[in-house]
Amino acid sequence: MLTLVAIGGAIGAVLRYLVGEWLPNDFPWGTLTVNLIGSLLLGMIVGLSVSEEMALLLGTGLMGAFTTMSAYSVDIVKLFDEGKFGTTSVYIIMTLIGCPLLAYVGWKFSTQFA
Repeated sequence: MLTLVAIGGAIGAVLRYLVGEWLPNDFPWGTLTVNLIGSLLLGMIVGLSVSEEMALLLGTGLMGAFTTMSAYSVDIVKLFDEGKFGTTSVYIIMTLIGCPLLAYVGWKFSTQFA
C-alpha cells in the first residue's frame, strides 16, 4: 500500500513542479492551477468509488503531492507582506470558492459513470 502512495506521490510532485515552471510567476498561477485541477480530479476519483488501491495511488499519492496547501499559505503571506492586498484577496477567494466548486463538479460528473 505504501508503494502505491509513493508512486503516486512521485508523479504528482513532478507534475506540480512542471506546472509551476510552465506558468508565469507574476501571480501564484502554478499553485492556483494545481489546486483547482487537483480538486476537480480528486472529486472525480471519489465520485467513481475506485478501489482502495486506486484511491491510495491516485487520491492520496498523486493528488496529495500535486496539490499544495502549504504553498498556497506561503503565497498568501508573501503577497500580503508585499502589500498586494487586492491580489491577496482575489487569490484567497478564487481558491476558497473554486476548489470546492470544482471538487463538487468532478464528483457529480463522475458519479454518472460509476
